[in-house]
Amino acid sequence: MKNTILVTGGAGFIGSHLVEALASGDSNTVIVFDNLSTGRIENIPNLENVSFVRGDVQSEEDITQLFSEFTFDYIYHLAAVASVAESVNHPLETHRVNMDATIYLLEATRFQEKEVHKFVFASSAAVYGAEPTLPKTEQSIVDPITPYGIDKYASEKYVITYGQLYGLNVAVARFFNVYGPRQNPSSPYSGVLSILVRVSKQLRKGKNSLFQIFGDGEQIRDFVFVEDVVQGLILLATKKEIQAEAFNIASGEKHTIHEIITICETILEINIPLSYGKTRKGDIKQSYASIDKIGKIGYKPQFTMRQGLEKYMMYE
Repeated sequence: MKNTILVTGGAGFIGSHLVEALASGDSNTVIVFDNLSTGRIENIPNLENVSFVRGDVQSEEDITQLFSEFTFDYIYHLAAVASVAESVNHPLETHRVNMDATIYLLEATRFQEKEVHKFVFASSAAVYGAEPTLPKTEQSIVDPITPYGIDKYASEKYVITYGQLYGLNVAVARFFNVYGPRQNPSSPYSGVLSILVRVSKQLRKGKNSLFQIFGDGEQIRDFVFVEDVVQGLILLATKKEIQAEAFNIASGEKHTIHEIITICETILEINIPLSYGKTRKGDIKQSYASIDKIGKIGYKPQFTMRQGLEKYMMYE
């Protein structure tokens, strides 16, 4: 039996990789819902079983219209302003996208006539904040220090509470630092690795470029390749025993920014010129994950840091 699957933010970086995986084999009908504010229509696979609906998750009218046209078996809610810095600069605007939209979707899901097999919400390691205990486990203290982290955690609580109060089948994925093809280095929301890869490619072509580090370069992060994130999301959706819980999705590795730069230099056989700036507001010095919990349901990262970067470097 075919499933109809909704992916909000499906034209974006992570969302488009998820759509690609879900649509493979023609066994699902995938509906991409995106306003293209940062996503790109070119990211969406050109397949007969993938349909694009342009709309805004922060519009209750758009959500109502979407659910009047389709009945969903699975829902992946990835649409968001995916930037800590943007949330610091524009907290109200990001709140509407990152918080209000989640409630609109949950309400529409709750009143859909057919029960949804699973509603998976894309959260973030930002919910842990600067609390120093490492690695971060799902039992770690949650203490977000930015509007982005606050909205993600509040959304998590709504998702889990809807599962408990109304019997919705739900799960929460806490992403750590995701990287890979289609991550836009020109976007104001771009991750550090997308910028580093762009600089590396420019240098490889003989162009002058340098990579700016905010802080001392000794920040520690858990970088996870986008295909591993997709693996985790699909597991959370399809494992029936998972209900109203949060899971880290990460690599289980930890690297400093300087270590990542060295790996890039080794892969491309170049030297990357560096410049240093002040640490940005809301940046956390160290963040890396335990993936023991999601590992118990079958999650196993397929890409080391070097393997992920090599595949990313090959993408044009």
